[in-house]
Amino acid sequence: PFLINGNIFWLALAAGITAEIEEDLGGPRRKVHFSQPISPELEDIGEMPLPPYIHAKLENPDSYQTIFAQHPGSAAAPTAGLHFTQDVLDRIRAKGVCIAKITLHVGLDTFVPVSVEDPRSHPIHSEWCQIPQDVVDAIYACKERGGRLIAAGTTSVRALETAARVVQGNERIKAFEGNTDLFILPGFDFKIVDVMLTNFHLPRSTLLMMVSAFAGREQILRTYQIAIEAGYRFYSFGDAMLIL
Repeated sequence: PFLINGNIFWLALAAGITAEIEEDLGGPRRKVHFSQPISPELEDIGEMPLPPYIHAKLENPDSYQTIFAQHPGSAAAPTAGLHFTQDVLDRIRAKGVCIAKITLHVGLDTFVPVSVEDPRSHPIHSEWCQIPQDVVDAIYACKERGGRLIAAGTTSVRALETAARVVQGNERIKAFEGNTDLFILPGFDFKIVDVMLTNFHLPRSTLLMMVSAFAGREQILRTYQIAIEAGYRFYSFGDAMLIL
């Protein structure tokens, strides 16, 4: 229950924990202060946020989790990663491919469709990402031997291209940790990513705009039409495509 006290709202949670909504950030976003750490309580009092096209509660929440997940923070799964199993990764490595792991905490705003006529006016969400130095070293080694950097998912693309924009001098990419509000629209100059693995995304989404920027809008429209005719599955638990 919510108790109203002037302009302050309190939410009774569990075990005496309260939450003060300190600021309305617009839309569904609120700045909340908890009376004590809630991490130990999240499994009991929280529910997994799911995209609006998933209407049923998942019987096994782990089915909406990639094998790469290590640190709590994302509000959604980076769904291109759902295609990987340990066996698949082992077979990829056996072919001489170097696999490097980065982190981006996906926010709830990833589900928000673009509703404005000019996408450049869309308030893009900010997400926290980390590209450690060992990944940067692996990327440089890959590029120096003539290899290609393949990003598994739009979240990886966003994080990597963010790190490629904080460089100095002749650097191509550098280690990065912090928030990114990089909005990738058609016309974007990709600095570091050569190939993208991605699912089929919702219409009017920022993710669809990103892949259009990468492959070209007309090419993506033709690809989606072929996918529809061939009965491909779309969205989180759907099929994927490799964009070269």
